[in-house]
Amino acid sequence: MKLDNNHHSVLSMYYHLVLVVKYRREVFDDKVSDYAKDMFVKLGETYNISLVEWNHDKDHVHILFQAHPNTALSTFINAYKSASSRLIKCDFPQIRKKLWKEMFWSRSFCLLTTGGSPIHIVKKYMENQGMK
Repeated sequence: MKLDNNHHSVLSMYYHLVLVVKYRREVFDDKVSDYAKDMFVKLGETYNISLVEWNHDKDHVHILFQAHPNTALSTFINAYKSASSRLIKCDFPQIRKKLWKEMFWSRSFCLLTTGGSPIHIVKKYMENQGMK
């Protein structure tokens, strides 16, 4: 497992983010997805976030990214959703016809932590600390 570090710590923090288009409107194709992905990468640099994997379906995107502990994830996600919504609608005007009330993303999102070990392995490791 590759570990990242900063001045005082070593870390490995990966997240799986799922963003859904409002009312599951089918607006994503490869071109729109690539555009949204590039925006994620550019904005992520400001928040110390690096993209690991990106994939899309017609009505949602899956994003695997790495972040540092001092990153305000909800602030970043809301900034990304706001900026990407505005710019995608501007640069892809045909999408506006598929949206309702100009809303692009659903208000909610799914953010999951990922790790190298299953929880039961971590629990067992912790339980066995101090035993010989």
